[in-house]
Amino acid sequence: MNTPFSPQVAEQAVHWLLESQDEGFGQARQQALEHWLQADHEHQRAWAHIQQVNQRLRGVASPVVHATLQAPPSPARRRALKALLLFGVASATGLGLQQHNPLPGLMADYRSSVGQRRRLALSDGSQLHLNTRSAADVRFDGQQRRVDLLDGELLLEVAHDPRPLLLHTAKMALRLEAGRFNVRQFEGFSQVSVFSGSALLGGQALLAGQQARLLSGAWQGIAPLEHNSGAWVDGMLVVSQMRLVDFLAELSRYRQGQLGCSEQVADLRISGSYPLDDSERILEMLEVALPVRVRRFTRYWVTIERRLPA
Repeated sequence: MNTPFSPQVAEQAVHWLLESQDEGFGQARQQALEHWLQADHEHQRAWAHIQQVNQRLRGVASPVVHATLQAPPSPARRRALKALLLFGVASATGLGLQQHNPLPGLMADYRSSVGQRRRLALSDGSQLHLNTRSAADVRFDGQQRRVDLLDGELLLEVAHDPRPLLLHTAKMALRLEAGRFNVRQFEGFSQVSVFSGSALLGGQALLAGQQARLLSGAWQGIAPLEHNSGAWVDGMLVVSQMRLVDFLAELSRYRQGQLGCSEQVADLRISGSYPLDDSERILEMLEVALPVRVRRFTRYWVTIERRLPA
């Protein structure tokens, strides 16, 4: 396709493709799709191309792609398929990646893959740790040091230097004094933990031993530092009375495929320290610690269900 379409139109095309595959896609929705197609020639180009991408996905020799396509209908499958389609569109058309990149990690200075944790020594003596599925840019010059968290999570050990260090998240910029900081990017906000030093947001400071959300230009919910903050650097997932559904959401960041649970066990509570480099062992430990069983549709599609009495 010679003329790339915008990321916004690409997302609309993916939305319509997924809707058209739903069983409840009736005449009213079909007419709405036709109206969207006729509204702009760019929509027609995107629609034609997303169907080509969808067809190509079915021929990809990837266990993750295969597991997603073969999985039973669910919100999780829909999210996974949407991600695959958008990635396919970006790879095939470019989508103006230099200016309008919907997958910023692909162009980052430093990035980590699923389950990978990286430790990087920066030129000023600082240490940058990247958690799973994370991406960051680093720009140092004679006046300042700048680190951009593009996706995921990082832990930054800031060395003493006369130049200020600015950490940029999706919407905010922090000034970090020498110290140790953990920053995680969520959808719509960032979570900042300060082990030592201080993080400055305008005239507001987050001090050592504190954590807070970074939202709407201010610190929100300042609280004492959680004891498990930053445990991922040492390869551990440490939790205390966490809901099983939330625990699995955390664990799924470190493994390929889809990991979830049924509603019947979602609210079970779990505590402990778990090795991130062996997620299969963690799943085995769940069957010992909780009244659950692990059901594997494939290696890449796993669901935790209630264990029935013998």
